[in-house]
Amino acid sequence: MPALPDGHGIAVLLLIVIALFIFTREEIPLETSSLLVLVVLTVGFALFPYRYNGELVDPVDLFHGFGHEALIAVCALMVAGQGLVRTGALEPIGRLLARFWAVSPMFSLLLTLVLGALLSAFINNVPIVVLLLPILVSVALRTGKPASGMLMPMGFATLVGGMGTTIGTSTNLLVIAVAADLGMRHFQVFDFFLPAAIAASVAILYLWLVAPRILPVREASLDDRSPRQFTAQLHIEEDGFSDGRKLSELQEKVGNKMGISAIRRGDTLIMPLPDAMLRAGDRLRICDTPENLTEFSSALDAALFAGEVRVDDENPLRADDQQIAEIVVTQGSLLEGSTLAHARLAERYHMLILALHRPGTTLQTLSADLGDIRLKIGDVLLVQGSQEQIVSLKQSVELLVLDATSDLPHTRLAPLALTIMAAIVVVAALGLVPIAISAVAGVLLMILTRCLRWQDVVQALSTPVIMIVVASLALGMALLKTGGANYLAELYVALAAGTSPPVMLSGLMLIMAILTNIVSNNAAAVIGTPIAFSISQQLGLSPEPFVLAVLFGANMSYATPMAYKTNLLVMSAGGYRFSDFMRVGIPLTIIVWLVLSWLLPRLYGLA
Repeated sequence: MPALPDGHGIAVLLLIVIALFIFTREEIPLETSSLLVLVVLTVGFALFPYRYNGELVDPVDLFHGFGHEALIAVCALMVAGQGLVRTGALEPIGRLLARFWAVSPMFSLLLTLVLGALLSAFINNVPIVVLLLPILVSVALRTGKPASGMLMPMGFATLVGGMGTTIGTSTNLLVIAVAADLGMRHFQVFDFFLPAAIAASVAILYLWLVAPRILPVREASLDDRSPRQFTAQLHIEEDGFSDGRKLSELQEKVGNKMGISAIRRGDTLIMPLPDAMLRAGDRLRICDTPENLTEFSSALDAALFAGEVRVDDENPLRADDQQIAEIVVTQGSLLEGSTLAHARLAERYHMLILALHRPGTTLQTLSADLGDIRLKIGDVLLVQGSQEQIVSLKQSVELLVLDATSDLPHTRLAPLALTIMAAIVVVAALGLVPIAISAVAGVLLMILTRCLRWQDVVQALSTPVIMIVVASLALGMALLKTGGANYLAELYVALAAGTSPPVMLSGLMLIMAILTNIVSNNAAAVIGTPIAFSISQQLGLSPEPFVLAVLFGANMSYATPMAYKTNLLVMSAGGYRFSDFMRVGIPLTIIVWLVLSWLLPRLYGLA
């Protein structure tokens, strides 16, 4: 067994274990945990100096991730993708797919999967999923088929497609950049397209022919034809019927048919017991149909609120042209990381926020006002407004509405945005300039040509993504300089002693595939890359296949909904459960892993 690293190396290894744990904790924002890791690293090296190859490690160097080529490329490509969304540049593809679905659903599903995978090789898959989600939900509503049979395969197709190029995902960019820092040649855009394309082809066949058949039918809320149950608040008015009365008296007044889940008095929650005495200012949390809600409000002299908006003649809960819509919080949305009170969605679009759904959890919204809950990617808001307001909401490029009955946004700048995006890819693919430079130049062109506004740039940049990239790069540097990477590589080689290099490569890829479904895929990739490089050095082999094993393994985010942000989006829209991702994602992981385990050794001379 290899000798343990020194004290600094052990401390870094322990910090990595702690970091991987806190990155999975939902109660700690990812950007907060990333900053915590960064601060611990820099303060630790400042208080306890360390020499690497005879030179003192400067703690300030651990901040290099903020100016790293990989982070610049990731951010620039996110912004360029926002330009495609804002101009509706992908809208013709949406129209084409919608027409095909009316002709041949089976062939159209295959075409959707292939196009989703191809587009994701060059564009962040979030806007691709945002484009395809409402189309497939609309198809499901028209044909009567469950959307759950289409949405998860589509989401996974964009993930397998993202493996194909260096710019397909932020994970790819990070692995390539870290490998270059270690002395490897810089991968060009299409250098590993062949193995990725073969694996993706096999995966798409599985997603087309098998996945829809093993997925259980899930009824998304959009498919529910029963009377909708809305969560609302009754505010007890001063000197009204309810002021000073027991809860049991209110129930008698409305025929004992009012379901009260909790009572809020100021910042205190009160159990809804029959002898609970009510007074002015109390809020009753109830869930019922619009008819019953308005009946309760009238009978009890209580003001009905939906969220923080009072229901009255100007904001009716029921009107002839009132419609219900579901809004999904996506990456770059004005709602991501914000609260409803801060985003002022109700005031901007003149509609009521009725309820909030968070995939896989039951929200205890009564402990705080609905407007004070911090929203996350994948959250679904139930809103109500006039037909005109809903149409305006659908045509906004800032929000995703789970219904495609109206046209997608499209502007005269769409061809220009597509041309600029193509130029970004082509210039980098030809090796004229690095992708970081071509992407930044492309963003500037989009701003100068008004394809993008500066507020769009701000919305496209994700603080959690930036911070996890910086923290991961710092951890990777510390792991390398303290000898932690060499120790883990020696440990892996010792444990795998007697096995062939292809088996070692396959095992490394499987470890990364498991890790990426538990923690951040970017963190797994950046930490795994120097370990893969050290393994190849100890075996005296080319590092490229081992680095690619890390890259591909870190992209296999199929088995859990929290493994990747688009998984959360399709979970919301399709009404999936956690077990559904395991049912489809685990076989998909095994298929892609086996195909690449067979391909990589043969393509890179290890067989």
